[in-house]
Amino acid sequence: MNNDNNRPNHQRSNKNSYALTLLTTSLLLAFGSAAAAQDTAQSSNSTQPSNPKNLQAVIVTGTRAQNRTDSTSLSPIDVVPASALQSTGTNELSTALARLIPSLNFPRPAATDATDSQRPAQLRGLAPDEVLVLVDGKRWHTSAMVNVDGTIGRGSAPVDLNTIPLSAIDHIEVLRDGASAQYGSDALAGVINIILKHGAQGGSVELDGGRFQRGGGKQWQGSANFGIPLNGDKGWLRISLDDGHQDETNHGGADIRYPQLGRRQVFGDPTVSQHSLFLNSQYDITNNIQFYAFGSYSSRNAISDELYRNPYGYPSSVKSLLTALYPGGYQPLLQARSTDQSLVAGVRGTTSGGWRWDVSANYGGNRVSLDTIHTANYAFLHDFGYTPTSFFDGVVSSAQQLADVDIAKDFNLSWLPNAVTLAFGAEYQRNTYQISAGDPSSYYVGTSGVSGGSQGFSGYSPVNTGSWSRSDVAQYVSLETNLTDKLGTSFAVRHEDYNDFGNTVSGALAARYDFTSRFALRGSVSSGFRAPSLAQEDYSQIGSLYLTPSSAGPGVAPGIYQTGLLPVSNQVAQLLGAQALKPERSHNYTVGAVFNPIDPLTLTFDVYQINVYNRVVLSNTLSGLNRPAVVAYLAANGVTNVAFSSAQYFTNAVDTRTQGGDLVASFRSDFGNAGVLNSTLSYNYNRTQVTHVAANPEQLNALGLQLQRVTYRDVKGLLANSTPRSKLILNENYTLGQWVFNGNLTRYGSFTSYSNSSYLLNQTYSPQWVLDVAGSYNLDNWTFTLGVDNATNSYPDKTIAANNVNGTIPYSNFSPAGFNGRYYYTKVIYHW
Repeated sequence: MNNDNNRPNHQRSNKNSYALTLLTTSLLLAFGSAAAAQDTAQSSNSTQPSNPKNLQAVIVTGTRAQNRTDSTSLSPIDVVPASALQSTGTNELSTALARLIPSLNFPRPAATDATDSQRPAQLRGLAPDEVLVLVDGKRWHTSAMVNVDGTIGRGSAPVDLNTIPLSAIDHIEVLRDGASAQYGSDALAGVINIILKHGAQGGSVELDGGRFQRGGGKQWQGSANFGIPLNGDKGWLRISLDDGHQDETNHGGADIRYPQLGRRQVFGDPTVSQHSLFLNSQYDITNNIQFYAFGSYSSRNAISDELYRNPYGYPSSVKSLLTALYPGGYQPLLQARSTDQSLVAGVRGTTSGGWRWDVSANYGGNRVSLDTIHTANYAFLHDFGYTPTSFFDGVVSSAQQLADVDIAKDFNLSWLPNAVTLAFGAEYQRNTYQISAGDPSSYYVGTSGVSGGSQGFSGYSPVNTGSWSRSDVAQYVSLETNLTDKLGTSFAVRHEDYNDFGNTVSGALAARYDFTSRFALRGSVSSGFRAPSLAQEDYSQIGSLYLTPSSAGPGVAPGIYQTGLLPVSNQVAQLLGAQALKPERSHNYTVGAVFNPIDPLTLTFDVYQINVYNRVVLSNTLSGLNRPAVVAYLAANGVTNVAFSSAQYFTNAVDTRTQGGDLVASFRSDFGNAGVLNSTLSYNYNRTQVTHVAANPEQLNALGLQLQRVTYRDVKGLLANSTPRSKLILNENYTLGQWVFNGNLTRYGSFTSYSNSSYLLNQTYSPQWVLDVAGSYNLDNWTFTLGVDNATNSYPDKTIAANNVNGTIPYSNFSPAGFNGRYYYTKVIYHW
């Protein structure tokens, strides 16, 4: 790809807030009018349908009882069917969930290295790795990449949800409550449990295509899902295949300092090609014993745009050589080739005495190979007169292996009116993490003082490399019953023993009281924990810089200085205040109500508070470490052969408190021959505050450099106000004969971007309304769909001049809806 060519200049279209307000008001009034009309119809009709909650599917997340539904659950849970995911117009699982669940945030950062292609998702405003992801109830593995740029979720290495194809999913259960006592680490914010399609019956083949109105981004995807019977009706195998490609989008601007260059900065979604295979199977060994297995293989090739290097900024020592190589400047590209694979296999059954048991093994891993292309190494160019333009930067990989035993039984006790579900089990988990070095030319520094390492993303050097592992043994027990016909309760406790930081115990208690068949109150209190990931303990990305006598500055010795992210075990990091990471701990409180005033209308409202202690965050960049006082301090402690100009590390430096509420209202309007309208209004308010910042390390204070481990931008922004406090979603789904029409209106609340330089550079972005519409026609086994996402072509506010990198980066990476504008798409599905 050649980024020297000028790209078309796309200006943001004007927003018509007045029209959007009228549109929103009209839709809300229509929602209310439909509810009123249906209420009137119900009161005049003596034949009413049965309560819809009796028709709901049984849930399996957050409970080990066999008769809980989402409307009878003790904790708030969303059930998202595959049809809802498919109605969103996107093939990305994270994007689809963010358009359906208001408590889930999925921004679309750009020019942020591999974070562009492995974007993190948040639940209830907490870190992306503080939500647990399960697939068919089994723990899913995390990504190998660590988000180290200044994006939402900085410092996390979460699950990459977009490796799971939509075609393999039957439905998703999202538990909006802390669940460490039931499932272990990572479940502070909640649980996303992806339930796969089962059985040999049915299948589909789908072809999608679309593009954005401006800025490129053409996309296509083909998928297939089908079942195969095994040995008659004794078993089945389901196969899901996905293959897709998307072009990059570009909403970058021209550098106001050099208008003669035109618009060179590419800023938007990366180019991505992805291929996925998902298998799910089951076989009856006997009438009461089943073998099951499911697994996946996914490969993704993503090319992300870095910051453009203009020819007027070339270092003077290599300017002539660079001008000959890239006369119009150049934009480095980071190629991330990710391979994701998993396999879960087990045997489950039921004994004659009613005991349910499940024994399984679980493997999952992610490997990311990185290359920087269309780039240069200035130090290499200076020393050898030429430079490679492509570099292999190295590999990061992570894996998990688990063995689980789960046992449950329903006991009927004479002194209780309902059965008691007893569940207990154990788990062994082993995690590994590895970093492999890139080509020497990718991290070459030399001694000329010219900037070294491949421009855009410097390769991993031998000082970064290593292989690490840890193990954990866990045991849990839970009890669940209805103490009376109206009062349901559950209790769970879990013990974990990690070989690197010891023991932890979590507990959970939940209750629900049904005052009538139409109104209930529910509440829960729990403690939780999250083990710092191996990536947070051991990841390092250390670059080097050679300072000449003229560039070193007064009192600073010339030589090679290192800068970057240090693992907490690194001696220099410890001399700068780093300590061994501790597990995060949490206290979760939730109180809510479920109200079903009339059969077609269901209302749920839940408020919550989540206190997180010893939260793992990435420190600020500690600069100025090449000054004489620091050099002397390091030397006095035995660090004489390596010098640093700046560094950062992970730390348990802050406590946070998250408070919020979720409202969900669903209404079904049956107009007989005139069709059926399903309306859902959902709303989330979420506020996170930093309640405590650990004292700055004495080592930093003693150096007199006024270095702060955690800064204003982290406390006010990345951990708090850089995500919207509120999000509202109104969904209308209308079915009339063979036609289905879907509309989704989302309001994203305001958010603020904070600057460490000056509070005058802070910017609060306005709320944004986004409308998605689609229409489908069903003809025999075929479904034809036309849709428009962001039909009103809404864009977020532009970034102020002081923060837009001289006009080249016009939009914020924090924008929850992205900045790609209107998207047209079509789908054709053949199903049987």
